[in-house]
Amino acid sequence: MNKDANYYIDKLKLERHPEGGYYKSSFTSEEEIEAFGTKRSLFTNIYFLLGSEDVSHFHRLKSDEVWYYHAGSPLLVHIIDEQGSYREMKVGLNIENGEMPQVIVPKNSIFGSSVIENGTFSLVGCMVSPGFDFEDFELFTQEELLVPYPQHEKVIKKLAYKSL
Repeated sequence: MNKDANYYIDKLKLERHPEGGYYKSSFTSEEEIEAFGTKRSLFTNIYFLLGSEDVSHFHRLKSDEVWYYHAGSPLLVHIIDEQGSYREMKVGLNIENGEMPQVIVPKNSIFGSSVIENGTFSLVGCMVSPGFDFEDFELFTQEELLVPYPQHEKVIKKLAYKSL
């Protein structure tokens, strides 16, 4: 039985995410560690769903994030690392096609995502350690990214907001 995006949005009770797509927290570790000058959960986990008509806009976290494939189309994660290099990683199950069931986005990278196949969606899980806090979340505009990374103009115009 094929399930569409609305099935998962409804059954998992997903809500709109500021970076694009839909999400819901699925677990927050009760264990805490000292990180970023405060107490943080050891890790947090969410469901994240993105439709092919939408993108996850460029943002940055202070923590590492692991993406796990669950359902739908493969997902393309776009990463500009701390050195300014750009790379793409595919989250999916077709390993022969360069996809991996999980990918890691290193802390302090600027990243976003897009669904590979038109007319579909992708459902993934995202685990952040130390745990996610919106205080550590930076969302970027095209203007903010084009100055330091003009060589990545095409992907920046696709994944960064024009203005906030």
